Amino acid sequence: MPLPPRSLLVVIALTAAASWAWRGHVAAGDAERLVRQVRPGDIRMISSETCGWCMAARRWMTHEGIAFDECFIERDAQCLADYQALGGMGTPTLVVRGRTVIGFDRARILDILERAEPSRQH
Repeated sequence: MPLPPRSLLVVIALTAAASWAWRGHVAAGDAERLVRQVRPGDIRMISSETCGWCMAARRWMTHEGIAFDECFIERDAQCLADYQALGGMGTPTLVVRGRTVIGFDRARILDILERAEPSRQH
């Protein structure tokens, strides 16, 4: 099977680089908006010790300075009970101002925070 022309490989490489850069730009914008909206106690992340998505969410929120509380279902009986009461559909499960978000969905978290009652926003 012949190799694709170099021009095609260049286009693919440029497209991949542009996509990566755009995702970074969007993530940075989300971080800035989250930092402005989040207050201590607004986000609780229910995690599992073996959850790669939990680790990625924890690392990103910590790096960006976003306040959150975290518990682990394997270590904390109350955390496990809360997780099960929420339906236990996967980790991370985030509780954002009382609303449940399954998985780390920055856009959904922002939506909840930005639609919160005005008395909670500063």
